[in-house]
Amino acid sequence: MKDAFGAPQSLLVLGGTSEIALATARRLIALRTRTVRLAGRPSPALDAAAAELRARGADVRTVDFDALDSASHETTLGKVFAEGDIDMVLLAFGIAGDQGRDEEEPLAAVRVAQTNYTGAVSAGLVCAGALQAQGHGSLVVLSSVAGERVRRADFIYGSSKAGLDAFTQGLGDALHGTGVHVMVVRPGVVRPEPRAEAGAVQGAGAVRAAARFVSAPLEASPLTTTPDAVAEAIVTGLRRRSETVWVPGSLRAVMSALRHVPRPLFRRLPI
Repeated sequence: MKDAFGAPQSLLVLGGTSEIALATARRLIALRTRTVRLAGRPSPALDAAAAELRARGADVRTVDFDALDSASHETTLGKVFAEGDIDMVLLAFGIAGDQGRDEEEPLAAVRVAQTNYTGAVSAGLVCAGALQAQGHGSLVVLSSVAGERVRRADFIYGSSKAGLDAFTQGLGDALHGTGVHVMVVRPGVVRPEPRAEAGAVQGAGAVRAAARFVSAPLEASPLTTTPDAVAEAIVTGLRRRSETVWVPGSLRAVMSALRHVPRPLFRRLPI
């Protein structure tokens, strides 16, 4: 169950090396989260992430999880929930792909779609069912501003995030009144923290993709944020039981305007 700060006592991270997810876990542990399960493909990065969170006082274990192996999700995640209630699931896996290559190699594009959308649908539904069965909990899904108005420059990644975002909203409506809280998080340009090692975190792909959304240098963009800022917004959203979180908050107005730009003009914008 959650404490007075709205923080979960137990956390399951799908995409256990995501820098945003780990920043969120650090904040939640500081607010009394005591049990953390990091799910992802076995790797030194996953082991290092678990060791760091253990040093902060949490009971942390890793879980072998492959977003692309949807057939295994029910069994793998079912075992985690069988160990005890999970107060929060953070779905944080995803890949950016390479737009130019993916257009020429359809199977590479399919991998982006299967990871970001199909794998998330599978894992999301399994976790949603388990949360509903226990009668409480939050499902937090990392979407992207790239899915709000899909651009020519990254339409494969953007379309996969658009699908994920729509799925999460629909799932939230389906679970309304069941005791399960569903929240979609839409970060903009995410600047990696200095401590993040290049290529070490799963979330780096999403960071790169978001950075391509604007033409200004990353440091100069008014839409720039950091994993820690996204984590803070997630914690605040949990406390408020928000359904949608924009990071930074100014993105809500920016994207509202961009959604209504006519397509011929939108194609010419330097974004």
